[in-house]
Amino acid sequence: MLTATTVADEILELKRRRNAVLLAHHYQEPEIQELADVIGDSLELARKAREFSGEVIAFCGVWFMAETAKALNPKRIVVVPDPKATCSLVEGCPAGPVREFRRRNPDHVIVSYINTSIEVKAESDILCTSRNAVAVVNSIPVEKPVLFLPDANLGAWVRKQTGRRNMQIWQGSCVVHATYPARRVAEAKTEHPRAKIVAHPECPESVLAMADFVGSTTEIVEWCASSDAPEFIVMTESGVAYSLERNSPGKRFWFVANENCNCSDCPYMKMNTLEKLRDCLLNLEPRVEPAADLMARAMVPLERMLALK
Repeated sequence: MLTATTVADEILELKRRRNAVLLAHHYQEPEIQELADVIGDSLELARKAREFSGEVIAFCGVWFMAETAKALNPKRIVVVPDPKATCSLVEGCPAGPVREFRRRNPDHVIVSYINTSIEVKAESDILCTSRNAVAVVNSIPVEKPVLFLPDANLGAWVRKQTGRRNMQIWQGSCVVHATYPARRVAEAKTEHPRAKIVAHPECPESVLAMADFVGSTTEIVEWCASSDAPEFIVMTESGVAYSLERNSPGKRFWFVANENCNCSDCPYMKMNTLEKLRDCLLNLEPRVEPAADLMARAMVPLERMLALK
């Protein structure tokens, strides 16, 4: 009796034939995460790719993440399921104005969030993630003025944590996190009074003020796993439910809808599908291939970040 071949089966076979590794961000659909070799945030995934000895990296996230993986693995083929999977933070922070800011303000240290294009990374002095942004800014001499980009909410949170007064903040925003209303968090807390509130620092300050814990996606997963609380109100993208439930069996997680789509989904992350993943492994397209000189320039601020303890 023949067994029907599923798209997932095809992906696993193509992975084997291509000597490929499948990296999936926490915000991907569960069926993609189930097939992944590694699940994590953008930098975790790029770092893991360095440990891989194969030939092809299939990156299931958004485009800027795959660019970072390619810069860290320039000799490997990096493919993505959908090249249109971008990010509102990237789209709101083009390289031209950043380049012009540097020309006019040569004394400033430009700190760029990992959620930027490779062109913006190449114009930066050092990169950061939501996990290490405070440490990165604290590593800069206090007398040096800073431009933090692109997320305004993350920048405000970092400025509050560091007490940094000479820090300008780009006014970019995440299409998911920036539109969480505090009133809905309060309503969720009323409905689930035993729940702890965990929030990503890209959320508005009014939401962060209500949180029991503020941290990166991976830190949220780890904090919930270590907490004695039985349930949590989660202020980040809904795809993280897969990692939360896997790492915290028996606990309950509640997601609050934002004002943008009345959901907790990132429209760009959800553009990736199993069918698109299969096709990119089959055709080795779309490929992520930034210019070599651009990758080399972007690696300078990236390596500076990686060198921090």
